[in-house]
Amino acid sequence: MLVAVAGLCTLLTSCNDYETYADQKEKERDGISDFIALRGINVIDESTFHANGDVTDLSRNEYVYMNNTGVYMQIIRKGCGEPLNDNQTAELYIRFLEVSVLDTTVTYTNYLLPYDPDVMTVSRTGTTYTASFTSGLMYSAYSASVPSGWLVPFNYINVGYPDETGDISKVRLIVPHTQGHTTATSNVYPYFYEITFQRSPNS
Repeated sequence: MLVAVAGLCTLLTSCNDYETYADQKEKERDGISDFIALRGINVIDESTFHANGDVTDLSRNEYVYMNNTGVYMQIIRKGCGEPLNDNQTAELYIRFLEVSVLDTTVTYTNYLLPYDPDVMTVSRTGTTYTASFTSGLMYSAYSASVPSGWLVPFNYINVGYPDETGDISKVRLIVPHTQGHTTATSNVYPYFYEITFQRSPNS
C-alpha cells in the first residue's frame, strides 16, 4: 500500500511539474514585463512612434511595441548611409549582445571578438526582408537562420559604413520566442539584444 501511495504521489508531482504551452507563454509574458520594469523601459505604441518620426526617445528610455511581431524595439542610432533599397541584397557585419530575458544572464556576445564580427546577408523585396548568417557566433551557436525579430529594424534604419557623416546603426530589441532562433522557439524563451549593423566593404 505504501508503495502504491508513493507511486501515486510521484505521478501527481510529475503531472504538476508539467508545463503546457499556455503556461510557457504566460511565463514568457511575465518575464518580459519584469524585464521591462527592471530596465525602466517606457513602452510606446506604433502610432506614437510614427508620429515622432520613427524614432525612440533615449532620454526616456523608450521602446516601441510592434503589434505584428510582438518585438519591442529601441533605435539608438538610425546610422549613416541609406536604408536597404527594394530588390537589393547587402552583406552586413554584425556586433551583438544576447541576454536571457528570464534570468538576465548574457548568453552570447561577439563584442569581445574585435576582428570576428558575425556576417549576414539580407535582402529586401518590397517591405519583406530575408536574411541568413554566413559566419560568426550566431551561425555556430544556433544556425544560418536569422531570427525574424532581427529583421524588424530594417524598415527604420540605414545600413552604411562608419565615416565622417556618422556612425553605424544600433538598436536594442526584446524578441519573443515566436520571432527568435530555434532555441528560443523550441523553449518558448524570450531574448534581449543589442545589435549594430554595418555594411561590409564587399556590398
